Amino acid sequence: MKFYISTTGIKRVTISSSGSAVKGSLPTATASRRIPSRTVLPVVLVLGIALPFLFVRIAFLVLESAAACSSPLDCIGWRFFTGDDASMLREELTGALVEATTGNVDEEQIESFNELVKDMTSKGHDFKAFAFKTKAMLLRMEHKVQSARQRESIFWHLASHGVPKSLHCLCLKLAEEYAVNSMARSLLPPPEYVSRLADPSFLHLVLLTDNVLAASVVVSSTIQNSANPGKLVFHIVTDKKTYTPMHAWFAINSLKSAVVEVKGLHQYDWSQEVNVGVKQMLEIHRLIWKHNYNNLNDEDFEYKGHKRYLEALSPSSLSLLNHLRIYIPELFPDLNKILFLDDDIVVQHDIASLLELDLKGKVVGAVVNSWCGDGCCPGRKYRDYLNFSHPIISSNFDHDRCAWLYGMNIFDIKAWRRTNITATYHQWLELSLKSGLALWHPGVLPPSLIAFEGHVRPIDPSWHVAGLGYQSTEIHREILEDAAVIHFSGPAKPWLEIGFPEVRSIWNKYVSFSNKFVRECRLMG
Repeated sequence: MKFYISTTGIKRVTISSSGSAVKGSLPTATASRRIPSRTVLPVVLVLGIALPFLFVRIAFLVLESAAACSSPLDCIGWRFFTGDDASMLREELTGALVEATTGNVDEEQIESFNELVKDMTSKGHDFKAFAFKTKAMLLRMEHKVQSARQRESIFWHLASHGVPKSLHCLCLKLAEEYAVNSMARSLLPPPEYVSRLADPSFLHLVLLTDNVLAASVVVSSTIQNSANPGKLVFHIVTDKKTYTPMHAWFAINSLKSAVVEVKGLHQYDWSQEVNVGVKQMLEIHRLIWKHNYNNLNDEDFEYKGHKRYLEALSPSSLSLLNHLRIYIPELFPDLNKILFLDDDIVVQHDIASLLELDLKGKVVGAVVNSWCGDGCCPGRKYRDYLNFSHPIISSNFDHDRCAWLYGMNIFDIKAWRRTNITATYHQWLELSLKSGLALWHPGVLPPSLIAFEGHVRPIDPSWHVAGLGYQSTEIHREILEDAAVIHFSGPAKPWLEIGFPEVRSIWNKYVSFSNKFVRECRLMG
């Protein structure tokens, strides 16, 4: 049997057998009860859109109701038909968070978001429990982050003050060379250049350092970028321990027409008054350092400047060579004007004109404002060095005043001798001792800021760009290139592994990597 169907109904039915075929016609079926296709299609489309949305809505309400209702079905109808579930949830959650802000957290240890979700779904907690558990988890996370920052600061502090094995190796090999090689013991400067050591027509540059490699970079960079290196005279003062390797380095490494003098502290013949003053100065600085170290608390790590505070507690704060800067007139009695250079600087341009600057009767020429503009001296204000909670300091100084940069300074020693700067320095040290050692943080600069008050002549910031040893320093490449002197002030010195590669390359340009001792000691480039 076969059916033939058309849009108007069943037309005919044919019944076939094996031997014959019977054909007949059926009357045409009417289509009066058929639903038109134009009506079916929109209905199907609407249902296709509405049903998934309805399913998701119901499922979402069931999940929301699980914690708030004894039976989810009891809540669905009310929430679904009233439409106020969002505002209700918002008010309930807000109330729970406000209560958690002032309330005590539980002691249950939840370490991650996944654990929190698992705990909430398995135990059916309400919003209040959720808020308190979230608060407890966030507080523990904050504590962990703070502890990690403290450990980072301490490790950074320790790493910045260690002596790399390669530098120690260099000193030992140079000391050995001094003992076995007569050239390493040759006079510095040669006899024919001795007269230049006190000649005011030459440019006199002073370094107080016990770092041989750093001193070599300062001298090399200055000479290479000088328009007239024959006018340069370097005066290097070091301690007794470093004297032989320092002397050996500059004796066996010839310089282009410049003169270098290396002198050890043990070679000075000072008066009894100076010797006593130096000993008292070092003792008071040691007591200040010890006082701050013994009073170091966890709270000292919580404020933004904790790294600078740790830096103040570095061994360099007790270095004799650092503190002897206040005795420059006694170190160089035959000189009237000098350019003082730290050992962590690189000279990029000719600096001869610095010594020709008119200081207008002032003793020291220094950069006061920074490269970022007038009045811009982030991390270098008086409040970063002096203790303004003490009435003696707060009544005499402005906490928001910019501190001048130490590390590249012109000193008019002749004018210095006419003042009482060194005496003022000692008076403030004694006042600090009587005031409980709490007038300033440990370091070279704090008492110098006080002693040189009124004796500083500001110079153009492009002469001296500092701060390349701090993590937070972001100095534009153009500013670095234009600076006459760049200063790696801060813990990340370029000869340390923690030095920043992006600026270490500037320092590496002046390291003599071809030197056999540098190669043997595997100094990193």
